[in-house]
Amino acid sequence: MIAKKISVNAAALLIAVFFAFPTYWMVSSALKPTRDLLSTGYDLIPFSVTPANFATAWAKPGFLQSLGNSLMVSLAAVAGAILVGLLAAVAMSRLRFRGRKSFVLLMLVAQLAPFEALLIPMFLMMRDLDLLDKLPSLALIYFAVTLPFCAWTLRGFVNGIPLELEEAAMVDGCGRWGAFRRVTLPLLGPGLVATSVFAFVTAWNEFLFALSLMKDQTKETLPVWLSGFQTNFGTDWGGAMAASALFTLPVLVFFLIVQRKMVGGVTAGAVKG
Repeated sequence: MIAKKISVNAAALLIAVFFAFPTYWMVSSALKPTRDLLSTGYDLIPFSVTPANFATAWAKPGFLQSLGNSLMVSLAAVAGAILVGLLAAVAMSRLRFRGRKSFVLLMLVAQLAPFEALLIPMFLMMRDLDLLDKLPSLALIYFAVTLPFCAWTLRGFVNGIPLELEEAAMVDGCGRWGAFRRVTLPLLGPGLVATSVFAFVTAWNEFLFALSLMKDQTKETLPVWLSGFQTNFGTDWGGAMAASALFTLPVLVFFLIVQRKMVGGVTAGAVKG
């Protein structure tokens, strides 16, 4: 029994190290001087540490503006997707209507479509509607991309809440909306947190649509701004690694804040369907 426990813990530790090593590589490279980054060998533990790369990334033109653009479009898209996805999830879970199973299957199929296949139709549609180089149009695309995931995931959480709780509240005098607001919605807290985190990461990391639809540099998002460290004269690896670390910081801070509720939500959503 003890040997089995040790082997399981060792395997979990190896998996954790495997997934954490790229992040460690990024942070350690961001702290290294340029001469160490360009050397043929690689020191697992940097002996020379400098904040110069972070200063370079912070001082690069457009960082704060791109940060604001990314936050605006990502938060707007996720807020809209969570709101509409929640309503769709409640309808798919609680209501009985003709074609419900086909609609649920359609939501799953919508998640399987690759972003690359949607690029040309989206570009042509935005061009015809004169929505290119406009941040609200980018937020609308992120909303459309994350909505199927939010609706499908939240449907699993709603299915995990017994319908009898709402019926008991309605017997006590609540209407359908009041029963949902007072009983179901508070129980969906962990599911809403978990779904919003995954949707936010999807919108935050998106690069292809932001590059293709936003030609104005003042409308760039952070992933597009990050590609500016690669030029015809070479790549500033130290600045790129430092900028990547700054790029992941908002998501990391948000994840640490909601980590406890997120873990509970993911576990519940994995076993409820």
